[in-house]
Formats: sequence, structure tokens, C-alpha cells
Amino acid sequence: MEQQADTTKIGMWLFLATEVLLFGGLFVGFGLMQSRYPQEFIEAHEHLQRPLGALNTIVLLISSWTMVMAVLSSKRADRKKTVMFLLLTILCACIFLGVKYFEYSHKFEEGLLPGHWYKAQVTDTVHTAAGTLSHGYATFFSFYFMMTGLHGIHILVGIILLAWITVRANRGEFSSAYFTPVDLIGLYWHLVDMIWIYLFPLYYLIK
Repeated sequence: MEQQADTTKIGMWLFLATEVLLFGGLFVGFGLMQSRYPQEFIEAHEHLQRPLGALNTIVLLISSWTMVMAVLSSKRADRKKTVMFLLLTILCACIFLGVKYFEYSHKFEEGLLPGHWYKAQVTDTVHTAAGTLSHGYATFFSFYFMMTGLHGIHILVGIILLAWITVRANRGEFSSAYFTPVDLIGLYWHLVDMIWIYLFPLYYLIK
């Protein structure tokens, strides 16, 4: 069992490494486009809702703590606490997606869409209307929806995995001798949280 646990953990770390490479490429692409459209990226950045981004950051930080406690509880064979902390983690994930839904709705209403769907009217002295010099705006929101949307898909997958191990934990399948699934999904969840820790300042804070 110990050998199997070590092997599966190595496999999870390799998977997480591929996820880092995936998001790393997107971060590099964002940086390249920001150097191409510096002024438009700064102006587009002002359309994001910092309080909602900050709220989601707090929610995910709390979910990281509840996930740690779930792993610890499963290691101690405390079934009730394991289930409770897993459910709290799922709740935090749902809150995150709910906040993201309101953010996306706001962008849709204003026409702040990716690529050629960009329809917002720009009224500053340099950019007078959508379609004239809005390539930087469209590019910014292309990366915004691509990266936050991909992160949201990871959150959704995390909810499914958390629900699966919650059912198993409620059945009493985990003990001090076997809690590998909770530990592995905990690693996945921490990566998802860490990615958002980089996304939040990149889009909401850095100018």
C-alpha cells in the first residue's frame, strides 16, 4: 500500500507539472501581448471588478485550508470531520463559480468580449470606437476569458472529484492506513488555488 501511494503521488505530481506548463504558456502569451498593446491593456484592466476578484481570492484561500483539514481528518480516520471539511471545500468552490458568473455577466452586458466578438464602445481620447483601435482590448479580454475560463473548468472538475471522495469518505472508506485519494485531490486543489493567486494580481492589480 505504501508503494502504491508513492507511485500515485508521483503520477499526480507529473500531471500537475503539465498543468503548470499549460498555464505557463498562457502567462507568457499574455506578457507578449501586453508588451504589444501596453496602453490598451492598462485601460481594459480598469473594467475588471477588483472587489469580486478579491472576494474569490479569499474564498479560495479558505478552501485551501478546509482541504488541508480534510486530508488531516482522513489521515486520523475522523469520518465526520473529513466529510464536513470536504463539503466546505465544495461550498467554497461553488461560491467562486457563482461570483465568476456575475463577473462574466457584467462583461457580456458591456460587450467586453474576446476576439471579434468585442463590441464595447471606447470613449477615451485615443480610442474613439470599437473596431478602430480596439485590437488590444479584444486581445486582453481574449486572454482574460481563456485563462479564467480554463481555471473555472479546473474548479468544476475539482468539485466533481471532491464530491466523489466525499461520498467515499461518508462510507468510511478512508483511514490512517489509506487516505491516498483525499491526499491526491488535495494536491490538485492546491494547484488550482495557486493558479488563481497568480491570475488575480495579473489581471486585477498589475498595471
